[in-house]
Amino acid sequence: MKKTMIFGGVLTVLLIGFIIFIQNVNINRLGTDQYFVQVQEGTRVEDKSDNGEKYVYYEYNLEGFDKEGAAKALTFRAHKELRKDAYLRVYVKKTGVSSYQEVQASELPEPAKQKLDALGK
Repeated sequence: MKKTMIFGGVLTVLLIGFIIFIQNVNINRLGTDQYFVQVQEGTRVEDKSDNGEKYVYYEYNLEGFDKEGAAKALTFRAHKELRKDAYLRVYVKKTGVSSYQEVQASELPEPAKQKLDALGK
């Protein structure tokens, strides 16, 4: 009986820990390389889903830089138009961009900031 209660308690703690992990960690960002981009004009694309429902997304083709300043061409989609000239941290897997988030200029690594500033001029 005592062993069963201990096992149940441990299992409950593990389950609660797993639930908290899933809610607080964006799994799309695990095991990725990070690049920094500055948003330029995106292309508005209208498409239809398999059931015929229309939807809109924006496609962005931007040059990104990692924390050392190495460049990479990045293509990704957003469900809304992103703010022009905003800085993004882009999470990249082998299959392409998996996630992104807006960051402030002060959060950019200096080599990436210098390259992005040179692109913007």
